[in-house]
Amino acid sequence: MVWEKGSVMTTVELPADTPAQTSAAPHVRILCILFFFSGFPALIYQLTWQRSLFRIFGVNSESVTIIVTAFMLGLGLGSLCGGWISRRTNVRPLLLLGVIELATAAFGLASLQIFEKVGAQVADLPLPALAAINLVLVLVPTLLMGATLPILVAYLARLSGQIGDAVGTLYFVNTLGAGAACLVCAILIFPFLGMHAAITIAAGINIAVGAGAIAAHVLPGRSTTNGSPKSGNASGTPPILGTGLVVLLAMAGGFISLSYEIYLFRVMSFASGSSSLAFAITLYAFLTGIAVGARQAGQSCRTLAPQAALRKAASDLIWANLFGALFLPLMTQLAWTGAGAISVAVVITYLIARQWGALLPYLSQFGIAADEQVGQRTALLYFANIVGCASGAILTGFVLTDYFGIRQISAILLVGGTMSAFALIAVSETTRQERYLLGRLAIAVLVLGLGANSLLSQRLLENLQAKAVSDRDFLHVVENHSGIITVDNEGTVFGNGMYDGRFNTDLKSDRNGIVRPYALSLFHPAPRQVLMIGLSSGSWAQVIANNPDVESLTIVEINRGYVELIAKHDNVKSILNNPKIRIIEDDGRRWLRHHPDAQFDAVVSNTTWHFRANAANLLSSEFLGLVQQHLKPGGVYFYNTTNSRRAQRTGCTAFPMAPGS
Repeated sequence: MVWEKGSVMTTVELPADTPAQTSAAPHVRILCILFFFSGFPALIYQLTWQRSLFRIFGVNSESVTIIVTAFMLGLGLGSLCGGWISRRTNVRPLLLLGVIELATAAFGLASLQIFEKVGAQVADLPLPALAAINLVLVLVPTLLMGATLPILVAYLARLSGQIGDAVGTLYFVNTLGAGAACLVCAILIFPFLGMHAAITIAAGINIAVGAGAIAAHVLPGRSTTNGSPKSGNASGTPPILGTGLVVLLAMAGGFISLSYEIYLFRVMSFASGSSSLAFAITLYAFLTGIAVGARQAGQSCRTLAPQAALRKAASDLIWANLFGALFLPLMTQLAWTGAGAISVAVVITYLIARQWGALLPYLSQFGIAADEQVGQRTALLYFANIVGCASGAILTGFVLTDYFGIRQISAILLVGGTMSAFALIAVSETTRQERYLLGRLAIAVLVLGLGANSLLSQRLLENLQAKAVSDRDFLHVVENHSGIITVDNEGTVFGNGMYDGRFNTDLKSDRNGIVRPYALSLFHPAPRQVLMIGLSSGSWAQVIANNPDVESLTIVEINRGYVELIAKHDNVKSILNNPKIRIIEDDGRRWLRHHPDAQFDAVVSNTTWHFRANAANLLSSEFLGLVQQHLKPGGVYFYNTTNSRRAQRTGCTAFPMAPGS
């Protein structure tokens, strides 16, 4: 998603030609430093709250959509509240920032307990009710976070008269802070400290930022009122685009940039085998690109004439389309380099985000006047951008990915980016020859991108998975919103680029450890009711269902694509019609929570690799405790720790009386 609060900080360059600007400059610098550190806990909260809510409501597509949309909608509503507050003439931005940070810290410290208590009471409610409850849970903190940008933009814009520069500066300082938090969370906080420590750290930073902002406010010689509209208008420039157009472009920019984020993460996830570190690095590159693009756009708004800045905005989108067009061909052709391809992907992710990150500051400059309503209009533009982001999360993440593959989504985004560039070219007041030149460049990039996508990306998935130039196509490929499943010509199944089993039930040619489900009766003398979490190739399910002691086998699988593949393989497809077997499309944790009375003699899970993203959801002591609640007396949990000593230790701690513990 396009992170609304975030960036790192350099010297803030404001015109010093008015006494108000000169006297306020030190406080503006302090404000930007504080806003940078404000972005750090904001991202920690988002990642931690999402993890917590996923644990409560599951990680199926509906839960993911509800949680992400609720978070962004809260930010958007907060921006509208901030715009309303900014109309007041006596707003003190540093004081208000301090109060917001302290209030966010107070909620943050209690948030996980609130989520757990509410989640335990409402987990069984229907989907619309869950959507409303998720919104309520994150509404207070996201309202606070979303309100800050319009308020601070109004303050800076009324001092300098440069809306684009104000938006670009604040986006820059806050988003880079969020990017830094992303790396720290992935490398240090989540692996070694956990969610409760993450919340404590975030709240501590909130308190430090809040105290610093209040201290800066009360320092002698401050000049932190909302600024004089007259001084802002004197140095500012009138809008050159209508409000309706900039709002539509802000929505389109939010939709396309968020869709690019999903698309880039999808490719990186497959290329890295769903590595959590690769995800963090990609998110860091994306946030950093958004930040730098916003800052560069702000500088262009300050130094260029309005029409020149408009042409620069159009050319930036053409560059964004070019970088997007090169992504898949380069990944396909450089897949043999392994880590080299990942590095190239990170760089291109940064470049794409940088170009799209410039759009909102440009639109702010082109469509908002530096008057007493600057904060409210900024809030409207910001809200439109967030609506676009939320739409991208839903439509791209859970609709387009079900009907189109990676290459088709790349083409759709390229067409959307070209249309956005044409919209800016069409409204620019320049010579017809220059408009034709920019238009021809945009069309050339579109044609080049579609051609390169068709000719140079034909074996994208094959090359990325093999880390080589593959000479054969996959036997089967299933792409949907849950991920990408591939099957090679030997019947080996891969989920998001990592080994996930084989279509084999024969002990004589045991290439997939199929002896393990055959051995279930060694651990339980008569496993009559069995629960299996995860289906994969269906080979384990076939073996267990044919165990003469088994009376019923309940299978919970989050990705329906495996069922499609099983139907194509004779040695396992009979499980789809076996009266013993019931296959449920859901998240395993969610299903267990929703069925507290379900009891089993054995729970089986051929768990994925411990180092993959979200693997902890099936290996944590909390999940093992949840499984215990569903075991009959003498029941067993039979699962794969993938040789992780930490996972094995956790299992021994959770089941101290188990054989071999």
